Amino acid sequence: MNLLCSVVQVSVSGLREKSSIGICLAGMFLFLFVPVAFAQAPIGSAIPRPSPSFEGKIEPTLNGSTPDYPRPVTAPTGAPNVLIILLDDVGFGMTSTFGGPVPTPALDRLASNGLKYNRFHTTALCSPSRAALLTGRNHHSVGTGVIIEMGTGFPGYTGILPPETATVAQALKHNGYATAAFGKWHNTPETEISPTGPFDRWPTGLGFGTFYGFNQGETHQYHPTLYRDVTPVKPPKTPEEGYHFTTDITDETIKWVHNVTSAAPNRPWFCYYAPGALHAPHHAPREWREKFKGQFDSGWDQIRETIFARQRELNVIPGTAVLTPRPPEIPAWDDMSDEAQLVALRLMENYAAFMAHTDFEIGRLVDSLAACEQLDNTLIFYIVGDNGASAEGGPEGTFNEVSALAGYNPGLAGFKDRIDQIGEPSSEPHVPIGWAWAMNTPFQWTKQVASHLGGTRNPMVIHWPKGIQKTGELRSQFHHLIDIVPTILDVAGIPEPSAVNGITQKPIEGISLKYTFNDEDAKDRRTSQYFEMLGNRAMYQDGWLASARHGIPWLTNGLSRPFDTDQWELYDLNADFTQSNDLAAQHPEKLKELQKTFDEAARRYNVYPLDDRFAQRLDPRIRSAGPRRLKWTYFGNDIRLPEAAGPIFVPLPHTVTAQITLPEEGAEGVIACAGGRAGGWTLFVKNGKLNYEYNFFGYERYIFEAAESLPTGQSIEISLSFAPNSFDRSRIISDGGILRFSVGGQHMGELALKKAGYRHGVEPFEIGRDSISPVSQSYADKGDFEFTGEIEKIVFEVNVPFSFLR
Repeated sequence: MNLLCSVVQVSVSGLREKSSIGICLAGMFLFLFVPVAFAQAPIGSAIPRPSPSFEGKIEPTLNGSTPDYPRPVTAPTGAPNVLIILLDDVGFGMTSTFGGPVPTPALDRLASNGLKYNRFHTTALCSPSRAALLTGRNHHSVGTGVIIEMGTGFPGYTGILPPETATVAQALKHNGYATAAFGKWHNTPETEISPTGPFDRWPTGLGFGTFYGFNQGETHQYHPTLYRDVTPVKPPKTPEEGYHFTTDITDETIKWVHNVTSAAPNRPWFCYYAPGALHAPHHAPREWREKFKGQFDSGWDQIRETIFARQRELNVIPGTAVLTPRPPEIPAWDDMSDEAQLVALRLMENYAAFMAHTDFEIGRLVDSLAACEQLDNTLIFYIVGDNGASAEGGPEGTFNEVSALAGYNPGLAGFKDRIDQIGEPSSEPHVPIGWAWAMNTPFQWTKQVASHLGGTRNPMVIHWPKGIQKTGELRSQFHHLIDIVPTILDVAGIPEPSAVNGITQKPIEGISLKYTFNDEDAKDRRTSQYFEMLGNRAMYQDGWLASARHGIPWLTNGLSRPFDTDQWELYDLNADFTQSNDLAAQHPEKLKELQKTFDEAARRYNVYPLDDRFAQRLDPRIRSAGPRRLKWTYFGNDIRLPEAAGPIFVPLPHTVTAQITLPEEGAEGVIACAGGRAGGWTLFVKNGKLNYEYNFFGYERYIFEAAESLPTGQSIEISLSFAPNSFDRSRIISDGGILRFSVGGQHMGELALKKAGYRHGVEPFEIGRDSISPVSQSYADKGDFEFTGEIEKIVFEVNVPFSFLR
């Protein structure tokens, strides 16, 4: 009642002459009959907060009046800065800090002055891990049971973060923090990465005041598809001038921290730093690649044993740990041909260089925090991978990992005459599965395989000098990405939001790690956690882990194998750190118990229906609500959309009709294109003639050039039509067809394609230019190669019935 009286005394300042008893009676009346006005939620639990009440004094004139300027929301006293560093596709055994072959001095430094965690877990795949990390909830709970590019129409798989599951950035922003995200996002539906948005699922719509990075699952490190907030931008320099994406975002992060601390020294900040590294394509500057020449010549079987011994020496795994054997699906190093070994070594040297270069850039960021006196009170989470190392490069690796994901990987043949290009801007390389497996030492399997620890167990280091007294120690409590958000809120003294923008929130499903900071022997508070990815599934409960592996990552088409035929395994992780000893036969009842627990968790968190399709789900048409679109019309010379948000017509039967005007002196440039150097198509004018090129992932190029020049000084109609040789809707790569070209109704020639596909990487669909990397090498020296005539209208139309696309 005393609190209520004080509220009423402030709010009803005009009643100061009344007795305090009268005010309290009035307060009781208002409390009982007007609860909305005074019964506010606890500070910070419902955000954004309402405007504060006026506590000054207003008289008829300024004379005698007292102002009360609205005060901004401030964070709790002593709340630390927060920096999340999230790497991509890094295995447990890659970094020197955790026994690996790649020196990581920045990670070493943070670990020696912080804490190492060796039983920390992810979801086994990119955007699901990021959604779980940023919301504090399981990935299926937030509609991200798989990467956004593969979303379907089921609640756990929409690829759409629901408004009932706000991010930690929203909670911190509305409680006084400055916020920013740099690097990889991968949590905006592809169809929303466009000028029309909506922008509420971009970083700036989910609590981040600033965003600089890329929005899809990967990007080229020399030619990134780059955004500042919601606007496409170009990198500040070219690869020839020394550009690399990781360096760029590090520079941007350092500048942002310096600006924030200069503008408001007492305001804490939250920074999400997520480089594209080490997701493919693996790109490292040449000088970094040279550092690793010859260091992996002993091959992945021997390197794995070396890592394991080093891990035991460093005590990042227990002395009782057993090195798991190589699965029969992964080839032995000695069984590889000399040519395959040579390619594999160059790929691994490049991959290791990518890791070392990334850690160097993180070291620059950490040094900058020390230099501006921000390091001591910055809570740093250095999470070494959003999943285990990736086996998506296949048995021999790949020169173009985009094509491998789409289901086409020629293996060694793709490296013919190009081995020296590995790591250069002209490459899109990925290591073979054997190196991914080795970098996940000592565990079984890799990224995507959520049933086994090679896919889900990633190292983590936490550094916070002001809050962690016992530094340089190891923590072995079982935890998961969903536990980071509650840890941040716990440390900052900020309550879990109950409502955001008026929308009631789904409770956070994570558990704070703070209890581990200064007590290495603290009993685990996370006693249960499910895992599922692409049908690979597991259930952890009180030290036991039941696992069912359904597929392998380098087979990108659905297995069409019944899930009930999967073999379940059982492990006692309290005694078996590496998941090496299957106890299913000895403890069938325990296995049944965990299978039942998994089923309960799956129903609770929207895991069902299980779905093992991969490349088939990359088709953006399955994410269209309502009738499938068959016709797209665009106007003008300046259109840019993600390929998935543009016309989806290759390799279906289709027509393209462009109405353009050429000035008297003629014109040249790109009329329309999609993709880039890694694959795509482009329609352009060069030397006065109509040109077309279909770039099949850089492996094959189909080129058309008209024999006659285009008429100038008038409006003309250019059209092309495509008749496929055959088309099976379930196939990702078709067997091509015939393209026919005409100008003004006059046949100009045709082009035979032997292969075609409907996805060409992450570079956009554009009209009027080719602005990132060139689809065609014939205009690689012409920059964006902007069209110098006028594009009045261009129409893309698919010539199949709606029923075909259902």
